Amino acid sequence: MWAEESVFYQIYPLGFTGAPFENDGKEVSRIRKVLDWLPHFERLGINAIYFSPVFESDTHGYNTRDYRKIDVRLGTNEDFKEVCRQLHEHGIRVVLDGVFNHVGRGFGPFQDVLKNRQSSPYTGWFYRIAFDGDSPYHDGLWYEGWEGNYDLVKLNLRNEEVVRYLLESVDYWIDEFDIDGLRLDVAYSLDEDFVRRLRNHCDGRKADFFLLGEMLHGDYNRLVNDGMLHSATNYECYKGLFSSFNSMNMFEINHSLLRQFGPENWTLYKGKHMLSFVDNHDVTRVASILSDKNHLPLIYALMFGMPGIPCVYYGSEWGCPGEKGQGDQALRPCFEKPEWTNLTDFIAKLTEAKKHSKALNWGDFKSVLLTNRQCIFERKTEGERVLVAINAEGSDFMAHFDAGCGKAVDLITGCEHDFGGGSLLPAYSAFFWKCEV
Repeated sequence: MWAEESVFYQIYPLGFTGAPFENDGKEVSRIRKVLDWLPHFERLGINAIYFSPVFESDTHGYNTRDYRKIDVRLGTNEDFKEVCRQLHEHGIRVVLDGVFNHVGRGFGPFQDVLKNRQSSPYTGWFYRIAFDGDSPYHDGLWYEGWEGNYDLVKLNLRNEEVVRYLLESVDYWIDEFDIDGLRLDVAYSLDEDFVRRLRNHCDGRKADFFLLGEMLHGDYNRLVNDGMLHSATNYECYKGLFSSFNSMNMFEINHSLLRQFGPENWTLYKGKHMLSFVDNHDVTRVASILSDKNHLPLIYALMFGMPGIPCVYYGSEWGCPGEKGQGDQALRPCFEKPEWTNLTDFIAKLTEAKKHSKALNWGDFKSVLLTNRQCIFERKTEGERVLVAINAEGSDFMAHFDAGCGKAVDLITGCEHDFGGGSLLPAYSAFFWKCEV
């Protein structure tokens, strides 16, 4: 599938375009700003964009009002259709946020329930409505809000009318915008039969339609399998990545990678491509979470080198800070234009290396050398072998290990490397050595 050989880029459109937080009902064609960034996307080398919510909502996008209408704060359906068309012309796939677990209080059927109560034809659309209770909004009825958030009204995904409405909405997105996939919000909370229905439906609509699930914990195989999702967000390795650098303990991320993708028969996700990331719209940006800023390029090198589909969050490619403690809006800012720094340039080189290496996309994982501050691991497939080397220490390190070959070429710099007498890893360095086979 195309996604397994792609580098993703995440945009949170409402923040990216500087839209007001509250839906003011004023139609402004802000989403076309994405087209101004096309040269940046091409230079960076990304070939898929995951858009966080774009459909009409109450505030932040995840409280949907209308699944078939682009949020007026972003523009019109025609605006977004043109954005998708031009992205496709530039070889960039489009993945949308599928928010199917819950809706906003402004969702039409829920408004009908509030107005008509038991006589509403939509009472069965929502999970566990009780007309003898009340909500924090004092509606005179109780309903389940997702994880206690009553601005997020939980949908009843066992209701055939709801399922049909959502699947027809996906049809609309494919027909209108020609999207290439979906990232399922809070996939871990979704009804599993619904996920199976969605997969079967999408398989019948568009070849290679990609389904990615947001999963925070547990066994990803519960939803990532031949009958459900293709991939999931790899939160286990997200935590291991920054923690390994901040604690100067490379054993942590190595343990996760061996558990997930290692050579043993019991590993969990061998052959699967989880979405790898160092930050996103829900967590502190990596530039703010790393203790040593010299580790910024190294954490990206490790993320691009490990098994998975790398995803870069807009603004983080040039080291934008952002603290979760300052609120979600601090993580989702509007930039007047993209920046290009040494970090951006380095990530662009990683992108090119990843896109053109069979081993980095499909290779097995094996640990080769491991200390608290250094790690070297192998990605190997038939016909290609790449050694990923990281030195997180502020001093040079002489690595003595069996490289299995005499010479290599670094896919990041293009420089040749001779393994004779050991390999010097300069302070704060990363290499993708493509070995002679």
